[in-house]
Amino acid sequence: MKNDLTEDLLNELMLARSIDEALDKEFTNNNLSEYLAFLLEEKKIKKSDVIKKSSLNTTFAYLIFSGQRQASRNKVLQLIFALEATLLEAQRILKLSGANELYCKNRRDAIIIFCLKHNKSLEETDDILYDYNESVIWDD
Repeated sequence: MKNDLTEDLLNELMLARSIDEALDKEFTNNNLSEYLAFLLEEKKIKKSDVIKKSSLNTTFAYLIFSGQRQASRNKVLQLIFALEATLLEAQRILKLSGANELYCKNRRDAIIIFCLKHNKSLEETDDILYDYNESVIWDD
């Protein structure tokens, strides 16, 4: 799966001399389950390990991975931290899940962005969110 940024693809489209050249790109209509499978393969990690690390209900998590269930934004964030996703990967996961992407002008989201960027775990992130009186991600 090619992981080009939308801006890069747009620039290539704008520079194309013909429609054939413009469309000679790998267009993907990825869904969440396809992208999660791609990340598992790319990061060489097992789905079961991610699910365990996410603290999600096992059955529910497998349904998310298979595309049979949608999850709340917080549940998706739990998966993101379990995958040790980059910010770019996190934004794509959130978008594909139908949830709002992280927004740096939102205080809670800014903390989450900081934590992702600094490779904080879900537990560390929740501690920081709690310390700053923001709602935590994982709430059993």
